[in-house]
Amino acid sequence: MRPFPQILTERQGQRPPEWLDAVRQNDLPGFHTLAAGIDRDRDAVVTDLILPWRSGVVEGHVNRIKMLKRQMFGRAGFDRLRKRVLLA
Repeated sequence: MRPFPQILTERQGQRPPEWLDAVRQNDLPGFHTLAAGIDRDRDAVVTDLILPWRSGVVEGHVNRIKMLKRQMFGRAGFDRLRKRVLLA
């Protein structure tokens, strides 16, 4: 099952279907679960491997804001939270 990391790092969007078929033929139950999860959302996985756009930066900002919101819960009002988000 070595080729899967290579598929991800080299962004080979055309290869997951053949990798999934190879997994189904092997006797490795852990990989069967992984393959089933990938197969359920195959279009999204292949699209992510093909397209150059990522939402990682946006997700990072969202996580940072959620963390600040949790830290400020019950301590101050919206104005203070807004100031902290803008300055952090």
